[in-house]
Amino acid sequence: MAKIRVLIVDDSSVVRTFLQAVLKADPAIEVVGWAPDPFVAREQLIKLSPDVMILDVEMPKMDGITFLSKVMAHKPTKTLIFSSLTVENSPMVLRAFEAGAVDVMAKPEINVQSGLGAIAEELVAKVKEIAQANLGAAVERLKQARVAAPASVFSPKAFGTTTHKLIAIAASTGGTEALKDCLCRFPADTPGIVIVQHMPPVFTQSFAQSLQKLCPFEVREALDGDKIIPGRALIAPGNYHMEIRREGGYYHVKLHQEPLMHGVRPAADYLFKSVAVHAGKNATGVILTGMGKDGAEGLLAMKNSGAHTIAQDEATCVVYGMPKVAVEMGAVKQSLPLQQIPDAIF
Repeated sequence: MAKIRVLIVDDSSVVRTFLQAVLKADPAIEVVGWAPDPFVAREQLIKLSPDVMILDVEMPKMDGITFLSKVMAHKPTKTLIFSSLTVENSPMVLRAFEAGAVDVMAKPEINVQSGLGAIAEELVAKVKEIAQANLGAAVERLKQARVAAPASVFSPKAFGTTTHKLIAIAASTGGTEALKDCLCRFPADTPGIVIVQHMPPVFTQSFAQSLQKLCPFEVREALDGDKIIPGRALIAPGNYHMEIRREGGYYHVKLHQEPLMHGVRPAADYLFKSVAVHAGKNATGVILTGMGKDGAEGLLAMKNSGAHTIAQDEATCVVYGMPKVAVEMGAVKQSLPLQQIPDAIF
């Protein structure tokens, strides 16, 4: 098989040297070039046409997000954002997803040189994952005209109603933009929503805030014990598994830090299996774009409990991994393009 050809764009010589050493050590990957800033990177992209670009956000001359927007408009390239993901700059990285990034990865904050070695295995796995991404789906999404979402208005009807129906959603690679496209089509009095999106701990709060600006209902990071009620969407915090429990007429969130499942925390299987037990046929389960198999077993449990189950189809997925496994396992009642999923739920 042909090697995965990678271009590294980072102004730090320490980071560039580390990335080259780690990637070259894998026989399936070839580093074809590097650049210290976007202007050099532009020439390298034209000359080398890499399969994957690893891109920093904060760089001289032009920031990575502005550069990525130009790349996706003129020479679309599968891109991994490799940046210092902190509370202060995580909104900037969210904008990178909007610009077309396939995934993000955090640089270590302390003792960079030794910290980089600890993430070598994850880095190689990310590059291989991104190389399999459906670039056409990402480009098509960027081409589509976005419909302006109404200002966030919490529905009085929603907050005066006890919980009965529930929507559980899981996503990973490509999921941040898929969730935006999907949730902004939900009504203000939507049934309570619980979401697992694989992302770093510092990321989930900013992601929830970005969704809040688009959706006509409350969206926020979940807190332990939160009520799941109509008109509210709760996102599992990074590094915490999320489950649901039923107490009287309400569903509640339970957060915990049990061991990683499928190499991730939060894991969709924890959530979906708890929904199967406590909500049964009153729930709808949705599995969106993402690498791996997380969520498939849980979605099957939901289906067996009487829940309606939906998977994003291959054509609109950035990575058709999680939905594919769920379909092959027989966990999915409907496989649909992303844009049709809201209508199937409501």
